[in-house]
Amino acid sequence: MTSNSTASPSKPKPDVGTNQPKPNWLGPMVLLGPAGIWLFLLLVLPTLVIFELSLVPEIQPGDTVIPSGLDNYCRVLGFVKCQWNNFDPVYLQVIWRSLLFASGTTVICLLLGFPVAYWLALKIPKRWQTLVLLTFVLPLWTSFLLRSYAWRTILRPTGVLNSILTAIGLPPLDLLHSGTAVLIGMSYSFLPYMVLSLYVSLEKLDKRLLEAAADLGANPLETFWKVTVPQTLPGIAAGSLLVFISGLGDFVNPELLGGASSMTVSRLIYDQFLGAARDWGFGSALSMVLILAVSIAIALMMKFGDATPKK
Repeated sequence: MTSNSTASPSKPKPDVGTNQPKPNWLGPMVLLGPAGIWLFLLLVLPTLVIFELSLVPEIQPGDTVIPSGLDNYCRVLGFVKCQWNNFDPVYLQVIWRSLLFASGTTVICLLLGFPVAYWLALKIPKRWQTLVLLTFVLPLWTSFLLRSYAWRTILRPTGVLNSILTAIGLPPLDLLHSGTAVLIGMSYSFLPYMVLSLYVSLEKLDKRLLEAAADLGANPLETFWKVTVPQTLPGIAAGSLLVFISGLGDFVNPELLGGASSMTVSRLIYDQFLGAARDWGFGSALSMVLILAVSIAIALMMKFGDATPKK
């Protein structure tokens, strides 16, 4: 008896070498590779060099780098050569003053910037918002250094401010080379950053909640604290941290507008590297402390600075 079944044709074997799926990480690595190399060469590697220098006490340009301890960090904390019975808080006072300048600038920018951002986001007609916002941030297109020199012209004893005060019969003010002048210059320089951050949150404000609060009998102050502020907390956090970070590392305003009593961390670092002190190890330790403080502030901004308003 003959079988009617025919043998099925054999299937071709897949070419294992050519049909293997590509790794999922290959595409992102190709795209991120150039940026990663750039960041490593210009950010990570210099930071590691600064950290290595910070472990060498009293190193001068041209000396051999031999890390030998944490003496520079002890000196930042006020302990000379890590001797706990030899305490000198002079550098802690400089750090504290820098924190006060940055915190004061943040508070001033928040108090001045919130009404401006509220007016821009909710009171200006939509067709004019972009133009008014562009006009407000226009000073950012000017050199940071020129703006600080402009404030020197305004605040000096024979400057614009005292000329106006004298003309109207008021006594002149001695503001230049003082902490007040530093706060004025820093607040003016960083106010647009605060306004832009708040504007983003206020623009997304749910106006129906404002109307509901008014219908339920809430006065404007209660509506502001219980409706507007909770929805704009991410913008407040982002703007405050952005201004604080910028103020903590500001060098130009304290140098041009402040005097000897307005020494900050950035000015002290400059003196250690390019000034008369020439102590690169101590300057590197101060730089690492400043980098650590800024990194913590950036981490907080990434965690709490989401621009999406809370409902």
